[in-house]
Amino acid sequence: MKWEIAKQFDFCYGHRVWSQTLNVEFSMDSCLACRHLHGHQGRLIVYLSSDKLENGMVTDFHHLNWFKHFLDSTLDHKFIIDINDPLFSTLLPDYANKQNLITCKDGFKRPDLEILKGKPKHLFEMYEGYIIVDFVPTSENISTWLMGIVAKKMAKIDVQVSRIEFFETPKSRSIVYN
Repeated sequence: MKWEIAKQFDFCYGHRVWSQTLNVEFSMDSCLACRHLHGHQGRLIVYLSSDKLENGMVTDFHHLNWFKHFLDSTLDHKFIIDINDPLFSTLLPDYANKQNLITCKDGFKRPDLEILKGKPKHLFEMYEGYIIVDFVPTSENISTWLMGIVAKKMAKIDVQVSRIEFFETPKSRSIVYN
C-alpha cells in the first residue's frame, strides 16, 4: 500500500518569462504578455507519500510549517528574476555585474543590501524584493525548484514528495512528478 496527503499554500509573487515565444496558430495572437513584468496569486499543493504510516499518518501536516515559513519569508510579495534575463542589469543596476549577491542554501540569491549604505531608502526597498534564480521563472521551473527544496527536507523523516501542483492562476497550473 501507499498513502498520500496534500497541503495547499498560497503566496503572491512577480516574475517575467523573458524566453517566451508563441505559435500564432495556437495562441491566436502574437502578444508576448509573459515577457512583461507581472504578478500572480500563486497556489501550490504539495503531495507527500509513504508506503508506511507513522502513528497512523504519512506525516503530521504540521511537518510542513517550515515550508509555509519559507514561502512567506522568501517568495511572498517578491519578484523572481533569472540571473540570465537580458533585463537583469536594467532592473538591478547596482548589481549589473552580478557581484555582491548573497547565495542562499535553497538555490537562489539575494542582493547584498550592505552595498546600499548611504543610498536612498527606496533603493533598499526595491532590491529587497528580488529573488534571483538561475532559471527562467516559469511555473514549471518554479515548481521543480520548490519540489527539490521540499523533497530534501522531507527525506529526513522518510517521507517522499510525489508531486507538486503549481497554480499560476486559478485556471492555469503545472504539475511536476517525482
